[in-house]
Amino acid sequence: MKIVPVAGAALDRLFITMAPSLYLDDVNYIRPFDVDVQSVFDPKKNPRFQRGDCARWLLLDESGNPIGRIAAFFEKEANDTGFRVGGCGFFECINNQKAADLLFDTAKAWLAAHGMSAMDGPINFGNRERWWGLLVDGFHPPCYCCNYNPSYYQQLFERYGFQVYFKQFTYRREIATPLSSKVGEKALHALQDAGYTFSHIHRNQLGKAAEDFRSVYNEAWARHEGVNPMSAKNAHKLIQSMKPIIDPKIIWFAYYQGQPVGFWVNIPDVNQLIVKYTNGKLTLPGKIRFLWNRWRRRCKTMFGIVFGIVPEHQRKGLEAAMVMAATKVIQDPKQLKYEELQMNWIGDFNPKMMNVARYIGGTIYKTHHTYRYLFDRAKPFERHPIL
Repeated sequence: MKIVPVAGAALDRLFITMAPSLYLDDVNYIRPFDVDVQSVFDPKKNPRFQRGDCARWLLLDESGNPIGRIAAFFEKEANDTGFRVGGCGFFECINNQKAADLLFDTAKAWLAAHGMSAMDGPINFGNRERWWGLLVDGFHPPCYCCNYNPSYYQQLFERYGFQVYFKQFTYRREIATPLSSKVGEKALHALQDAGYTFSHIHRNQLGKAAEDFRSVYNEAWARHEGVNPMSAKNAHKLIQSMKPIIDPKIIWFAYYQGQPVGFWVNIPDVNQLIVKYTNGKLTLPGKIRFLWNRWRRRCKTMFGIVFGIVPEHQRKGLEAAMVMAATKVIQDPKQLKYEELQMNWIGDFNPKMMNVARYIGGTIYKTHHTYRYLFDRAKPFERHPIL
C-alpha cells in the first residue's frame, strides 16, 4: 500500500471518484454532488482557508488502484491552553484495519507537525451542518450533505484509538402526526406575550432573511465550541446558494418587538429531488428532473437544517410557540405535501434541543459519532461538555 498526497487535477478527480466503488452493493448510498465535495477543498470557495489549511491523501494498492482517502485540516486561531484540535474527514476505506491506520497515521502526523494536539473526525472543513460525524446506527438513505458510510467504519475508527467525543442524533417525525398537548402548554407563556410574532420567509425578501438569520445565528450558535460568527457577506451567500431549493413556508423566524430572536430553517431534501438521480454530476437532464420533481412535489422529506433561540429568550416556551405557528402551515395539505421531517443532528451535549425534538414528537432515526483522538495517549480523555 502507498500513500499519495493529492496534488494536481488527476488526483483531485480521483479523490472524488474513488468513493462510489465502495458502495456498489449498498442500495441506500447516494453519491454526493462532486461540486459539493470539491468546494470544500477550493480556497476560492471555502473561507476556512483564510484562517486555516488542509491536505488530502489517497491510499493506493500494489496495482495503483485507490482503496482509501482522507483529508486533514485545522484553523489557526490562538488557544491559550496550548491544546489545539484539528480535524480529519472525507474518510473512505476498504475493510482493512492496516489500510485505515495508514490513513489515520498520515493525517495525525500532518496535524501534529502543524501544532495540533488532537484530531476530531470524521468532520468537515466547514460548518457543522454538513459532512459531520460517522454513521453508526440507522443506515437509511442520507439527506443532503450528510455523512453516510459502511457499518464497518466504526470498527476502523475505534480500533485505531478514536473515542466518542459526542453522539449526534437525527430525529424524525411524521408530518401528519398532531402535536402533543405538551407543546401547547410549553408555548403558553410566549403566546401570551404580544411582543412575540412568527413568520415564514418570503422569496422576494431573501436579503432580510439573510440578515435575520445572521443575527440569530451569531447569538444562538456562534457561542458554541467550534462554531464561528457569521459575516453579513457569508449569510447572504448562504441564502443565495439555497435559493433554487428554498421553500419559503418551511423557513420560520420568531421576532420580539420586531427583532429576530429565533429561527427554524428547513429545506426540501435535495437528495430526493435530484442528487440520487445524477451520479454526482448536475447535468441538463438532471436540472430538468429537479424542476419536474419539485413541481410534482415528489420530495416527501422536509430536512431541518438548524434551530436556534437567542439566549435571552430561552426557557420561555418560544421554541414551542414557533413550532406551533409553523405546524399550522406545514400540516395544511393544500399547501404542502411533505410526509416526514428529519432534523439535522443534535449533539448529546445539548439536552435542551434533544428535549425540543422529543416533545414535538421526534424519535431517534440515525446516530452519528464525532470521535476525538488524543496524540498524547497518556492524557485523560474528556467528552464534549454539556451545554
